[in-house]
Amino acid sequence: MAAVQSSPIELYYWPTPNGYKISIMLEECGLPYTVKLVNIGKGDQFQPDFLAISPNNKMPAIVDPDGPGGEPISVFESGAILQYLGRKTGQFYPSDERKRVEVEQWLFWQMGGLGPMAGQAHHFRIYAPEKIPYAVERYTNEVHRLYGVMNTRLKDREYLAGDYSIADIACIGWAKLWERQGQHIEEFPHFKAWLERVLARPAVQRGLAVNQEERAKHDLSKDKEAQSILFGQRART
Repeated sequence: MAAVQSSPIELYYWPTPNGYKISIMLEECGLPYTVKLVNIGKGDQFQPDFLAISPNNKMPAIVDPDGPGGEPISVFESGAILQYLGRKTGQFYPSDERKRVEVEQWLFWQMGGLGPMAGQAHHFRIYAPEKIPYAVERYTNEVHRLYGVMNTRLKDREYLAGDYSIADIACIGWAKLWERQGQHIEEFPHFKAWLERVLARPAVQRGLAVNQEERAKHDLSKDKEAQSILFGQRART
């Protein structure tokens, strides 16, 4: 059951693989939320009000008006948000220590490995102003290795940590973009079956659909000014 929520959680969000983690989790948990769009191509992430919530100038972030002790709390970093919401609701993040360790291993594997490496593969394959063969090969090969790790892990189980969990939720937004990362999904049959299982979940579909129309308006691969803001890490002047 979803936690009792007197006021909606504020989700600071843009439709990206990291943003999807939290929109999916909120949908899976049945928590009410309102979306506060953070247009990362326009530099919204550098606004003082947002930096007060997310000092690393990255989305997603949340503000939960029903935080611990009934007081508001803000949380940044997608992995920390997933853990917080899992503890709050008792869903997709087990309280049993052994099971929790299983989940956390794969959550941190995503945070420190799959996300950053897939992100670099996207950058050098799609967005970089010049193609650097070494960088393209380096990150494409590392994503290939990571999907191999997932494929082996999923050989004898349906989900990364046994039951469906925040570890799977953390990975899905990146994993569904395997083509952009230069991968061939037929090489990874167990990964492919997992991907289909997770994408078939109604809450995942709803989470992935949040504000997709906004993303469609902004093609970062062609918007050089947005790229200079996003990759140069500067606000629009």
